[in-house]
Amino acid sequence: MKVAIIGQGYVGLPLAIAAARAGHQVTGVEINDALVQVLASGQSPIGDIASSAISEVLGSSYFVTTDFSAVKAAEIVVICVPTPLDESRAPDLAPLTAALKSVAAHLASGTLVIVESTVSPGATRNLAAPILDSAGVAYELAYSPERIDPANKTWNVTNTPKLVAGITDSAREKAVAFYSSFVAQVHTASSVEVIETAKLLENSFRLVNISFINEIAALCDKLGIDVLEVIGAAATKPYGFMPFYPGAGVGGHCIPVDPNYLLATAKEVGAPMRFIELANEVNLSLPSYFVGMANGMLDSLAGKSILVVGIAYKPDVADLRESPALPLIGLLREAGAKVVWHDDLVGGWNGESSSALGTGFDLAILVNPHTGVDLMALGATKVLDTRGARS
Repeated sequence: MKVAIIGQGYVGLPLAIAAARAGHQVTGVEINDALVQVLASGQSPIGDIASSAISEVLGSSYFVTTDFSAVKAAEIVVICVPTPLDESRAPDLAPLTAALKSVAAHLASGTLVIVESTVSPGATRNLAAPILDSAGVAYELAYSPERIDPANKTWNVTNTPKLVAGITDSAREKAVAFYSSFVAQVHTASSVEVIETAKLLENSFRLVNISFINEIAALCDKLGIDVLEVIGAAATKPYGFMPFYPGAGVGGHCIPVDPNYLLATAKEVGAPMRFIELANEVNLSLPSYFVGMANGMLDSLAGKSILVVGIAYKPDVADLRESPALPLIGLLREAGAKVVWHDDLVGGWNGESSSALGTGFDLAILVNPHTGVDLMALGATKVLDTRGARS
């Protein structure tokens, strides 16, 4: 099949390479010209995709461009653009709306359009369809949310079960045929609204439980017991329990973002979502909580030298989206601390560069250290481990 995949980031690129390896003729459409140049040179900008995987298909079954006219020749168009939050933490559909309008400007009759971007329930039918209708051609529309977990060595595009629904039965069947050519399991549902909501449920479940375990961690600290030992003990139960682990907050493109799309719809229809609201409150308060802990360990933060270790949103990725380390650093500096950070995967942020691990600090705060980081280099430095370990 001739496929155009809109967006070549953490979601679109793995999908494009998997489809190209399966024998489809794939064109990645990306508005970031610098990223297109990197991909066109055969280099991978993300850790989950090796440069060799791109070089293997580049110029034969995979092409990359900034030109949306590639949509004209596509039998299938898959939209994989970000759906972030705005400054008020409400859904920001501007990138998706722009992508849909650009697709509509070049849409050919008979094309199947699949939205993979996370959206609120009803958005495929009520936002995407009207924009695509403006093309004035017959087309099909389906929804199949991305399930990408950066740095996960076990689950990837091809072995993670895929959810699919269509506005019509025909759209669903065509989408299933496409994904089944390179994904091991494809599951369908009766409507796009079911799948849209299922995607949001997945990550709302994680947000609520991670926020809850952070409250348990605070309780265990007050009780003087090890929260990791508590979790390990509870996890011996073979049913009815799933372990979650504490940290400085949840980050990334899904867990802190997607539940707000569900929350927005809930408010529109008058359905309470108190658990998500409370989980958001707990999650966003965690940087402040750990600043308080640091202040208690040092008696005062004014003038103290602090090293924050691991500022990406999770270990072994260079992604800073929604990382709790960033507000943590800001709050520490507001309190008068002299803060530097170590994260060689990120390298640079905010005009600053990663600092070396060492012993010349009053305190080291561990947020998301990457695999292989030598924490022994901290020597006898006081350590605040936001992941729940008692130091």
